Order: sequence, then C-alpha cells, then structure tokens
Amino acid sequence: MPRFFKLSSHDMAIDLGTANTVVYLRDEGIVLNEPSVVAIETLNGVKRVRAVGSDAKLMMGKTPDHIQAIRPLRDGVIADVDVAEQMIKHFINKVHDGATRFLRRPEIVICVPSGSTTVERRAIRDAASNAGASRVLLIEEPMAAAIGAGLPVTEPVGAMVVDIGGGTTEVAVLSLRGLAYSNSVRMGGDKMDEAISSFIRRKHNLMIGEATAERIKHAIGSAVMPAGDGDKLRVKGRDLVAGVPREIGITATEIAEAIAECVSQIVGTVRMALEHTPPELAADIVDQGIVLTGGGALLQGIDILLGQATGLPTVVADDALICVAQGAGKALADPLYRGVLMQA
Repeated sequence: MPRFFKLSSHDMAIDLGTANTVVYLRDEGIVLNEPSVVAIETLNGVKRVRAVGSDAKLMMGKTPDHIQAIRPLRDGVIADVDVAEQMIKHFINKVHDGATRFLRRPEIVICVPSGSTTVERRAIRDAASNAGASRVLLIEEPMAAAIGAGLPVTEPVGAMVVDIGGGTTEVAVLSLRGLAYSNSVRMGGDKMDEAISSFIRRKHNLMIGEATAERIKHAIGSAVMPAGDGDKLRVKGRDLVAGVPREIGITATEIAEAIAECVSQIVGTVRMALEHTPPELAADIVDQGIVLTGGGALLQGIDILLGQATGLPTVVADDALICVAQGAGKALADPLYRGVLMQA
C-alpha cells in the first residue's frame, strides 16, 4: 500500500537539534538524519531556499555573496523562526516523498531542552504548526533520551541520563515518568568546535573553518589526555601572518588541551546533578550508573572521564546519535509513555 494512504504512518517525532535534525515516522522508525542547515539564496531582493540538510552543509563557508548557509538553531533552541519553519517543512515533505497534499496534517512531537523558556518553546510550536502540523506536542530531551536508551522511566527507580548535543548538555535524574532533577547548560559539540578553532588560531596562526574544526574533533578529539602526542592529523587553513593557504600537523594532545575546559564544564554539571539528587534515587544511580546519549557521547574517553569523576559506572547508549528521536517516537506511539508529552 502506498505510504500516503496509511493515515497513521505520517505522525512523526522530530529531534530538532542544533547540529542535526532526526525524524522518526510512526510505524517506520528513523527515516531521516540530516544537518540542521539551510542555504538561502537572495536574488533581486527575493529570498528563496536553495538547499537544506546535507546539501546545505556542504556549502558552509564556501558560498558566494548572494547565498547564505544558515543554522536556524543555536544552543538547542530556534534562533531564526522563518528559516527553521522552511527547514521543518522541507524535512516533512522529504519524509513523505513530497506526497503531503494527499495526507491529513500530521501530529508532531518535538524535543526541547529542559531549560528552554516559554518563549523558546512557543517559537518551536509556531514553526512546526506553520510547517504543516495539525497538533504539536513537546517532550523534554533528557526524557526522550532516557526512553530511547531503554531506561526504566515509568518505574519508581532512579535513572540518570546525560545528553550531550551540539548546542546543549542535558543532565537529568528520572523516575516515574518525571524529572526528579534536571539541568541544561549551553555547552556541547559547537562550543568544542569553537574551542578547537580558537586554539589553532592562537597556537599556529592558522584560521580554519567550522567544518574543519568538526572534522578534527571527530578524527582525533579526546576527553582524556592521550599518552605522548597521540594521533596526528594534517589540517589546511589560511595563514594569518602571510595570508596564504597553509597545511600544518596537529596532535590529539593539542586537541584534548583545546577542549579541556568544555569537557570540564560538562563534568561539573554532572557532579552538580548528583549533589542535588534525593538520597533514595542516588542509591538507585549507584546500581544503574550514568547513561550518555547525543553526538557528544561519542567523543573518545568522555565515558571514562565521567566514570573517574563520579565513581559511577558510565556507559554510552546504543545508537547515541538517534536516541532522543527514538525516545520521542516511542512516546508518540506507545500509550505507556503518552504521559510524558506536553501540550505546546
């Protein structure tokens, strides 16, 4: 049966992340995972969307004057409502193979940082409604991450999740479908990329782009200081003194030094959460340990460092990158979890 004749199949959950947007379609699972980037072209004063997602990300730092590659989300919340609306609309159409005219308007669950304000949540609701949602429900990211990671959030058992995204790190202790404690700090993969760029600029007089900094982090980034210099990587950029392109070699030790302050802030946030956790739930966390989700959980050694800092077993969730979207999708589809959804 064609997808657009199945009325239930187009309700969706969206993890609208600073770095990536992940879409979960009811009855089908994860159907889209693309960068949260939109390329806007301006011709004769008229703006139009040139590219969205992976195609737009390839243009970042390489566009002519009349094209601008924009990331409509910053620090986990919408910074540009109009562009975010265009991005959501594009992804909805892509998921349904452009067949949205045959469908009723979908019900959409969107993940929000636990520390987001009423105004920020309203911006997300408006963007999703204008993009074609019949009804918008919200779920807090740490709750979605915990459900996606398979933690017992409906039981009277304490569970701790640390979701390290592109814009924010969410730390939460959960029990009985609620957040016993939550804290959201505007620290994540983007800040690490900025720290790497700044470090290379200061130490090597080399200017590198956002995409290069991200590639360095993925290739040799580490939360723990490696023995010796660690792995090496060749990096190209613009020499700030001579003004010409240049290539240098950097080491994993340098990158660990560059992101040390960012990692330290994440560790501090986790420790603060543990200090504020009620004793009975803290006892459960000793047994359950800490579960890491989000793209930042894939940073080499972050689980080891958090384990050493807290003395608790720390594991990276399976499919850490898509945990939040999977959890939101389960909350959309399974009546057991419907209680964790909030009216936008």
